[in-house]
Amino acid sequence: MGLKEGTRTARLARVGGLVGLVGVGATGCSTDEVLRFGWPQAVTPQAERMRELWTWSVVAALAVGVIVWGLILWSVAFHRKKSEELPRQVAYNLPLELVLIVVPTVIVAVLFYFTATTQNYVTKLSGKPDVTVDVIAFQWNWEFQYPGYRTQPRDEPVSTVGSSGEVPLLVVPSGKSIQFNLNSKDVIHSFYVPEFHFKRDVFPEPGKNNQESSFEITQIDRTGSFVGRCAELCGTYHAVMNFEVRALDAGTFEQYMALRQKVNSDTGKLYTAAQALTELNCGELCTPYAVTTKPFDTDRTAREASSGGGK
Repeated sequence: MGLKEGTRTARLARVGGLVGLVGVGATGCSTDEVLRFGWPQAVTPQAERMRELWTWSVVAALAVGVIVWGLILWSVAFHRKKSEELPRQVAYNLPLELVLIVVPTVIVAVLFYFTATTQNYVTKLSGKPDVTVDVIAFQWNWEFQYPGYRTQPRDEPVSTVGSSGEVPLLVVPSGKSIQFNLNSKDVIHSFYVPEFHFKRDVFPEPGKNNQESSFEITQIDRTGSFVGRCAELCGTYHAVMNFEVRALDAGTFEQYMALRQKVNSDTGKLYTAAQALTELNCGELCTPYAVTTKPFDTDRTAREASSGGGK
């Protein structure tokens, strides 16, 4: 009887393993995608560190889950009711109780250690970033100011402001450290770039809450365009309060900022982000408008007029 039960259990284990392998293979995911467990691909060292914490936390949770599922199945398979006789009762099993106390404590301590070290790395400010960007949120758009780059002749920081007709471009250099200083003009917003694996609330009065209003990334690992969003419900048009991070190589970024600091001879006004990118003519990276998201008309009157039918 015991041999038959052992054979049946082994067969079930093999079938279960085969089903699991088929399930993983049928998803069509690469090894990297499987290890990310649904997280977007990281583009900063801080994001990669958070991805690693996420991956190993899930692995640890799955390991604990497998052990628990195994114990449940083992109990179901080998401790079924076989007669009316009451099984031998075991109480006050000191070794077992110690294991049940020590093992969870060790697991929590290890997870706490890696969480704390990752958080410290992600939130660390060097004090000497290569580029500083002041992020100003308002209902329902964004303004990006570069205090280290001054316009001529008015000596004001280079600034990009979004509008209902144009998604604001947060142009930054790849391979350089960047500090973001967050501020809101009205309600609480949230600065979120999925590829950064990071978001932080934007408060109206920085310094008067329990959150640091600045954060820094060591670098953006590659050039490209990455969508940014407001991740805090902030009113009627919260869902369309987007922006785009445009990461250029360091040399092209400096050329871009040089243009943004001076007057466009054709218009008699300072270069806009779109005009500067157009003049640089550096391929897809210099597309003058956002490619990851589209603008949305946030004018309430215009929306009501457009939905008025034959009126």
